[in-house]
Amino acid sequence: MFVIWFLKPGTAFDIEFCRSAKVKKMVGAGWILSFCFLLVVNGVTVHASEELQPYRTSFHFQPLKNWINDPNGPMYFNGVYHLFYQYNPYGPLWGNISWGHSISYDLVNWFLLEPALSPKEPYDVKGCLSGSTTILDGLKPIILYTGQEVNDSQVQNLAFPKNFSDPLLKDWIKWSGNPILTPDNDIYPEQFRDPSTAWMGPDGKWRIVIGSEINGHGAALLYYSTNGISWTRSDKPLHFSSNISMWECPDFYPVSNLSKDGIDTSFQGNSTMHVLKASFNSSDYYVIGRYDPKVDQFHVVTNDFSVSNTQLRYDYGKFYASKTFYDDAKKRRVLWGWVAEVDDALDAIKRGWSGLQSFPRSIWFSATRKQLVQWPVDEIKKLRAKHVNMENRELMGGSLLEVPDIRGSQADIEVLFSLSNLSDAEMINSDIVDPQLLCEQKNVSQIGSFGPFGVLVLVSNNLDEQTAVFFRVFKGPNMFHVLMCSDQTRSSIAQTMGGNSMYGALLDLDPLHEKISLRSLIDHSIVESFGGHGLACITARVYPKLAIHEHAKLYVFNNGTKSVTLSSLNAWNMNKAQIVPMD
Repeated sequence: MFVIWFLKPGTAFDIEFCRSAKVKKMVGAGWILSFCFLLVVNGVTVHASEELQPYRTSFHFQPLKNWINDPNGPMYFNGVYHLFYQYNPYGPLWGNISWGHSISYDLVNWFLLEPALSPKEPYDVKGCLSGSTTILDGLKPIILYTGQEVNDSQVQNLAFPKNFSDPLLKDWIKWSGNPILTPDNDIYPEQFRDPSTAWMGPDGKWRIVIGSEINGHGAALLYYSTNGISWTRSDKPLHFSSNISMWECPDFYPVSNLSKDGIDTSFQGNSTMHVLKASFNSSDYYVIGRYDPKVDQFHVVTNDFSVSNTQLRYDYGKFYASKTFYDDAKKRRVLWGWVAEVDDALDAIKRGWSGLQSFPRSIWFSATRKQLVQWPVDEIKKLRAKHVNMENRELMGGSLLEVPDIRGSQADIEVLFSLSNLSDAEMINSDIVDPQLLCEQKNVSQIGSFGPFGVLVLVSNNLDEQTAVFFRVFKGPNMFHVLMCSDQTRSSIAQTMGGNSMYGALLDLDPLHEKISLRSLIDHSIVESFGGHGLACITARVYPKLAIHEHAKLYVFNNGTKSVTLSSLNAWNMNKAQIVPMD
C-alpha cells in the first residue's frame, strides 16, 4: 500500500488517523482495520492516546506493550519463578508469536527478559505456539512447545537452557533434532498442539498429553519417554470425549484429598485424585477422576466434558488457555489464565497492547471433593495499602452503601453476607439450573426477595456507569441455589463493550448454615471475583468511560426486598506491582 512508503518504520501516527474521513476515502471503510494492521506490522508506531491508558492494569501481569495470550511453562526453579507466555514482540495484534519470558521472586513483581523462543526455524516459522516446562530429575528444565510450519502443520519441539548455571535461565537453545513429534496419519496436521508438563510413572518413564481431535472427538493424546527427548505415542489417549471436538492446552495433575497443599505433578498415591483440564468453546473446563499410572487409565468421577453452563470450569468469565505448576517452595499448585480483551483491534492498536494474565491463584479440593477451590496467592497482600473495615451492618431492601476512602479503580475487597429465614426465597421448579441463563433473566435490576445483593465496582459519580457482582438465593424442590452473577451491561455508558456482558455460576453451599462470601480484585479494566471462598470464579473485562482513576467508586448494595446482614467488609487500596525490564 503506497501510504506506507511515506510512513517508514519508526514513524508515529495517532490511531484516530485510521478512523479519519481521509483514510476512509483513500482505502474504503471496509479496509480501515486492514490498513491500520498493515501499518503496525510494518513497524509504524501508533500513538496510544491518553484516554485509553486508564485500562492498563497495575497488579496483573502484562508486558509494557504489545500482544500476549496463553501463559506457557510457569515454573519455580532455583529460587526463581518463571513465566513464559505467547507474545508478539512487534505489535499489539496476534502475530510473530514468540515465547515471552519474565521472572519474579514473589509472583507479584516481575522482571521482563528477552523472548526465550522466536519463530525462526522451518519447524516453527509461523509461530512458537503453546507448551510447557518440565524439570527433569529435579535438575534440568526443558521446554516442550508446538511449532507451526509454513504449511500450518503443527509439530512438537524441544528447547534447553543455554547455561544451566544461569540463575535466570535467560537464554534457550532449540534442540538440533527438532521436531521431535509430527502428527500421525489419524491426526489432522493443524490440530496437534500444546504439550503438557511431563510426569513420571512408576515404570520410570515420563508422560505428556497433547491436545488434539481424533475422529471428531477431543482427545488428550498420551506419549512416553525415558529421557524427555525421544517420545513414543501410546496406543490410546489418556482421555477423550465424544461430546467435544478439538481440545487445546490440556493440563493433568494430582490434587491431595487430605490437605490444601499442592503436590508434585509426578506424585502418585491413594490420597490423591487427578484433574484433567481442556480448553475449548472459549472456556477452561475440567473433570476430576482417578488415575491408575500402571496402565495409564483415567476414570472420571464427575460429569465428563461437555459444552454446558453446568460443567465444571476454572472460571465462568473471561479466562482461557490456563496452565498450572507445582511450587515446591510454598507447597502449592498455582494456576494462571489468559484474560483477553473484549473490545476491537483498533482499540488494541490505540493502546499499544492487548491481553493480560489473571492474578496467580492457589488451587485445592473443596471440602466436598466435588470441585476445585481457587484463591489469589497470599503474596498479593504485600500490595495492600489503606484498609477500610465494616462489621455487622444490616442492609435493608434498596440499600446502597459506599465504601469510603478506597480508590475504586485499584482495590481488593472481601465481603461476607449472612441470611436468615429463607422461607421467603424465590421458588424455582427444578434442581437443575443454568446459571448463565438465570443471571440474564434475573439481572441486577430485577428485584427478588434475597437478592440481588453484592458489590458495585468501577462506579461513576452519578451511578450511570457500574459493574455489579452479586448473589441471589432461590429455593428449588430439594435444595437452595446460590447464584453468583457478574453484570457488565452498565459498565460503560457508551455501551461499546463487546463479548458477553453477563456471566453466571452457582455456589455449592448451604445458605441456611453458611455465610456467603465475595472477594473481588479490581484493577482498572479487569474484575476477578471469587464467590464462596473460591468455589466459583468469574473474571470480567470492563472499559469504563467515567469510572476511571480517582473517579471510580465502590459500593455494597442490596436490591432484594428482604434484609441481608453484611457480617464483615474489608477493603484495601492496592499499590502498583513493579513490572520492569531486567537491566
